[in-house]
Amino acid sequence: MTVAETVERYAPPARLSAEANLGADAYGRAEADRLGFWAEQAGRLHWDEPFGDVLDWSEAPFARWFVGGKLNAAYNCVDRHVEAGDGDRVALRFVGEPGDERLITYRDLLDEVSRAANALEALGVGAGDPVAIYLPMIPEAVVALLACARIGAPHTVVFGGFSADALRSRIDDFGAKTVITADGGYRRGAPSALKPAVDEALKACPDVANVLVVRRTGQDVAWTEGRDVWWHDATAKASPEHRPQAFDSEHPLFVMYTSGTTGKPKGILHTTGGYLTQAAYTFWGVFDHKPDDVYWCTADVGWITGHSYVVYGPLAAGATQVIYEGTPDTPHRGRWWEIIERHKVTLFYTAPTAIRTCMKWGAEIPARFDLSSLRVLGTVGESINPEAYRWYRRTIGGDRTPVVDTWWQTETGGHMITPLPGVTAGKPGSAMAAVPGVRVEIVDDAGEPVAAGESGYLVLTEPWPAMARTIWGDPQRFIDTYWSRFEGRYFAGDGARRDEDGDIWLLGRVDDVMNVSGHRLSTTEIESALVSHPSVAEAAVVGASDETTGQAVVAYVILREGADASDEKALIEELRGHVAREIGPIAKPRRILLVPELPKTRSGKIMRRLLRDVAENREIGDATTLADASVMTLIRDGMTAATADD
Repeated sequence: MTVAETVERYAPPARLSAEANLGADAYGRAEADRLGFWAEQAGRLHWDEPFGDVLDWSEAPFARWFVGGKLNAAYNCVDRHVEAGDGDRVALRFVGEPGDERLITYRDLLDEVSRAANALEALGVGAGDPVAIYLPMIPEAVVALLACARIGAPHTVVFGGFSADALRSRIDDFGAKTVITADGGYRRGAPSALKPAVDEALKACPDVANVLVVRRTGQDVAWTEGRDVWWHDATAKASPEHRPQAFDSEHPLFVMYTSGTTGKPKGILHTTGGYLTQAAYTFWGVFDHKPDDVYWCTADVGWITGHSYVVYGPLAAGATQVIYEGTPDTPHRGRWWEIIERHKVTLFYTAPTAIRTCMKWGAEIPARFDLSSLRVLGTVGESINPEAYRWYRRTIGGDRTPVVDTWWQTETGGHMITPLPGVTAGKPGSAMAAVPGVRVEIVDDAGEPVAAGESGYLVLTEPWPAMARTIWGDPQRFIDTYWSRFEGRYFAGDGARRDEDGDIWLLGRVDDVMNVSGHRLSTTEIESALVSHPSVAEAAVVGASDETTGQAVVAYVILREGADASDEKALIEELRGHVAREIGPIAKPRRILLVPELPKTRSGKIMRRLLRDVAENREIGDATTLADASVMTLIRDGMTAATADD
């Protein structure tokens, strides 16, 4: 049985369906008048000057949305809620890893953003001046983004887990002359320094004139007089009054760099009006946000999810949300569920990788906490395998909450394919259908739509408001990377399949599709089959070169706690047979290696490139972005031992 033939479906709860923000009629309205539908969504924002044409696609693939309109992103996220009488509503419920907490109302947030905007202007930062941000997941990270947006200074946020060299390359490419950072943050029970990486990076960035430093941990930091400024000193001197300026809809809002570790970094540019429209609309519709909800997205602000669904989307909608600094296992493995219980979280958004880790730890941990406040669960970052979906819905959602499995990318800016919680009868593992207003197709090598049940390439056939506008400083690379494979259509780089019902199943990156004896096999599908076995918590599959079959399937498997591995060889054969029964004999892994952990970045992304290096007995490539580089030594030693036993 393939994943697309999974039979169960979960209908929306009747009450949620009756009161849903987005109903089934949205699909028809968007199909009948797509641009009119997007103009309607733009009405969620305050426009200082109204737009004319909804879309100018005359210089495709370089789009202009809401042409001529002017607005300010920070005003839309903060000021207008205070002016509407909601200044006392809590905007941010901050939970620090050591246990400290802060409640920040929209009025508080307006005060802090205004002070930060004035502080930046006092340092000479103005509209159009790029600013680099390198912070832990603390309220000042949200304030910094909004302060930049308020004065029209495009920002780029570099994830706090990245190295000094990764930071340097992004500062250099972006042309930032101002950096906002912190002494450090807390991670796994201890202070984790950030300022030293900035100091190291700036040795090769002589144009950086100012470094604003947030005091979070109190640890000693090196100081460069005339360049370094304490955030608390600068903001204390600044006025809490700041008048936001309206900017053109296409004014640059931020650049998000892809996380690749080789070659020139690829800066994805998002502009103001279209991006903010889609972020606000999808947050409101996909999570069915209501004014009394408490929302929590576990993503770091250093990633696109943190931009769209921690900062801009939720705050544009006037949401109350939790932000958490630390990891899910500090100080104990029930930390997330404890936070949900304490803050009565209703909408929860996290990554399948994190869900599978919690599965490995066992259902008895979340069972200790009251999770009854939850009403919508979401996933982001990669397709969720059916077994993890079922566990998430059952163990965390009490078998009553819809799961919105969202597909989108840094380049798309916002949700593109997802169930709607009040409409869709969800299927475990399927992203289901395009968001109303978005048009997608699955095509073959010739660009022709594939038949139901066939796999192909996922393409977007019409422009959308939050789409990337270009690659910073390299428009030709933008065309070559995203718009050259299928003329006039954006190629996402992912494979997908429509099932007999027309629902969409994501199959992972095209370069994660293996060709075994002429058969195209998805790594995602094989990983899903492995994780459906009761002994398996998580799996990563790669294709390794094979003289006979072209490529062979190699699987790395983490067992659930308590799984019986006393006869390792027998268990491995059982797992190989399980895959053969679930998908077919052609998908049976040539080799399965039981591992204690998988190589992951601090955002939870599995670095399959490194696993291919091990599978093909090559020197392991750059592992600097891993949360724990020692994992690769354990995996390589395990592969060597397994090969010796063969």
